Amino acid sequence: MRIGILGAGGMADALGTQWARAGHEVMISGRDAAATATRAAAMTAEAARTRTEVAGARIEVVGVRAGSWAEAAAFGEVVMVAVRQAGLTGVLESAGAALRGKPLIDVANAEGPYDPARPIAPLIRDLTGGHVVKAFNLCHVDVWRLTPPVFDGRPLAVPLCGDDPAALAAVRTLVADLGCTPVDGGGLDRAVLLEATAAFMIGLWFGGADAQAVLPPVAYSGA
Repeated sequence: MRIGILGAGGMADALGTQWARAGHEVMISGRDAAATATRAAAMTAEAARTRTEVAGARIEVVGVRAGSWAEAAAFGEVVMVAVRQAGLTGVLESAGAALRGKPLIDVANAEGPYDPARPIAPLIRDLTGGHVVKAFNLCHVDVWRLTPPVFDGRPLAVPLCGDDPAALAAVRTLVADLGCTPVDGGGLDRAVLLEATAAFMIGLWFGGADAQAVLPPVAYSGA
C-alpha cells in the first residue's frame, strides 16, 4: 500500500517507520524540505534494521520518500494527517484536491482544552472531501514505536471511527500491520467522543493515574 503522510514529526516517524518495516511504501512531507529528507532517510534506515519477517522470509523495505504536502497527498492510496492543529487548515489547502475521495487517517488531538463544539475529524472531512477515519490518537508516540505494542500479553486495541467501508478496511489493515487489534468505534460522528476520551485520559496520565485501570475487563462490564 502507498501511504502519504502530511507531517514529518513524531507520529509520522513512528507510524511511518512501522509501515515501511511491514513493506508499505511511505512518503512523508513537512515545511522544511531538508529536515524532511533527513527524517525520511533515518526512517528508512530504522525500518531496514528491524524489518518484518513473514512466514520465515524477510520483507524488503522500500525507502521512505520525502516530498511536499501536495506530493504526499497525490502519492498515497491512504493519507495520514499528522500535523499540529494550529497549522491544519493551511496544510490541507496546500495538499490540494488530491485528498478528495481518499481514505484519510486523522491522528490529531486538540492543543489545549478540548472543545467538543470544534471536533477535528469532521473539519478534515469538510476541508478535503476525503473519507476520514479517526485513529491512533489515544497513545503517546512512543507506544507506536513498540514492535509490537503488546501489554501483559495482550495486543493494543485501536478504535476506529469512520463512515466509509473501504477507508475503514484500509486502516484496519494498517492497524493489524502494527501488531495491534482494530476495534469498531462507530461512524465519524463518534470521533468527537474519541477525541474527548483522549483529552480525559491524557489528563489522568499527567496526574499520575494508571488510566488503563479505569475500566474493568469485558467479563465484568455488564454487557
